[in-house]
Amino acid sequence: MAIISTAGLARTFRTKRGPVEAVRGIDLTVRPGEILGFLGPNGAGKTTTLRMLTTLLPPTGGAATVAGCDLVSDPVGVRRAVGYVAQSGGVDPNVTAREELVTQGRLYRLTRLQASERAAELARDLDLADLLDRRTAALSGGQRRRLDIAMGLTHRPRVLFLDEPTTGLDPGSRADLWDLVRRLRDEHGTTVFLTTHYLDEADALSDRLVIVDKGVVVAEGTPSALKLAHGGSIDATLQDTFLAITGRGPSPADSAPVAV
Repeated sequence: MAIISTAGLARTFRTKRGPVEAVRGIDLTVRPGEILGFLGPNGAGKTTTLRMLTTLLPPTGGAATVAGCDLVSDPVGVRRAVGYVAQSGGVDPNVTAREELVTQGRLYRLTRLQASERAAELARDLDLADLLDRRTAALSGGQRRRLDIAMGLTHRPRVLFLDEPTTGLDPGSRADLWDLVRRLRDEHGTTVFLTTHYLDEADALSDRLVIVDKGVVVAEGTPSALKLAHGGSIDATLQDTFLAITGRGPSPADSAPVAV
């Protein structure tokens, strides 16, 4: 049974220069407990797709379900089932890590005691216990990223969406986050939907890859299968494989609708 399923999912933006088809029809299936790498060059439609699947942007065509909830008719059900960690993060530099986590718990209607207990639990799991009473402005990039993920996990989501989770991190912090993503899958059965422009990251973490270009899926499969089919050898690099499929290199996530 799929935990994410889309059929012809599409999004068209209206601009002064006319309609822009950012996503022209995405068909994909994600299995429970899977780490899915969702890749594409600049302008491919990956960020728009992620925003639709997290209910931040309504689709203009097609259909999708997330954790059994219809994206259009039951967006609240989708939000209850998913966690979303944006590339830019969302912590307040003027409060402590504990305050951020407790506030997040309260937003999900936990009592203050429940929110405090959940904050402590997440801090233990994500190696933040010694940092709970430190202002977030004083945290390192890797520590802030772990806090972002902790906030996304407050309500124990079945699906965690990570948008460029290691952008700007040093190699050690990136490795720590890779380990965390694997633990979420292995220990909690969390499904992880990952967008990244670091192909080594996608290769190392993903159980399966979906590559999109010009608003549609152009290839999918395990990293090894895609290398063999498109790179000519199981020993090919994912970079060469990606270029063979799309003809373009990967780029950072896009921000403006007309560029996605």
